[in-house]
Amino acid sequence: MSAVLLIEDDDRIRLSLAMALEDEGYTTHAVATAEEGLELQRRQPADTVLVDLMLPGMDGFECIRQLRRTDDVPIVVVSARDDTHDIVAGLEAGADDYVVKPVAVKELAARLRALRRRGRAASATPAVTVLTFGDLEIRPEAGEVRLHGEVVAVTRTEFRLLCELAEHPGQVLSRQQLLSRVWEYEIGDERLVDVHVGRLRHKIEDSAGKPRHLVTVRGLGYKLQP
Repeated sequence: MSAVLLIEDDDRIRLSLAMALEDEGYTTHAVATAEEGLELQRRQPADTVLVDLMLPGMDGFECIRQLRRTDDVPIVVVSARDDTHDIVAGLEAGADDYVVKPVAVKELAARLRALRRRGRAASATPAVTVLTFGDLEIRPEAGEVRLHGEVVAVTRTEFRLLCELAEHPGQVLSRQQLLSRVWEYEIGDERLVDVHVGRLRHKIEDSAGKPRHLVTVRGLGYKLQP
């Protein structure tokens, strides 16, 4: 049974969302502060973390950043803040996805299942030849990315996105194609793709502003340059 850590300071929302997730078959651990959530995740790691952005004390953005320093657990922002700046800031902090309140529990559960499937797919990838793009190496069987021979720390979603592009070297994949193949969303917010591409560039490019590997084809999408 999959375990979910819910970090939400509103007592009513925390209780109702925890109960709804348990009805969907999840084991749920619910806390009111980022500090409690970080401590609980250290002691009893969950399979997925749901984080509100507006928390007392440490806010959700910093909570996500601290989680990302040591943990590649899938993180979903659950927040009433739905403007572009906050959504992008949450994703750039390290979240894999976001859901805007009020939450449709069936939709949230579907997204959690997709996150779990992506995690299993990454771990079950069969052994293949190392995918090489100059000084960038992608090793699907080991779940590794290397730049100049050094291992690069990427999240599960970043790794899946990079593998998807690497499997089609030089081919342009649209944002909607990537949403479908990586996030398993037939219709979704293209900002998910843009922010994750931006995060990857900071990790795999010598200069994120002048990418050599992960390039944009204006009006079409992205490709990994062979």
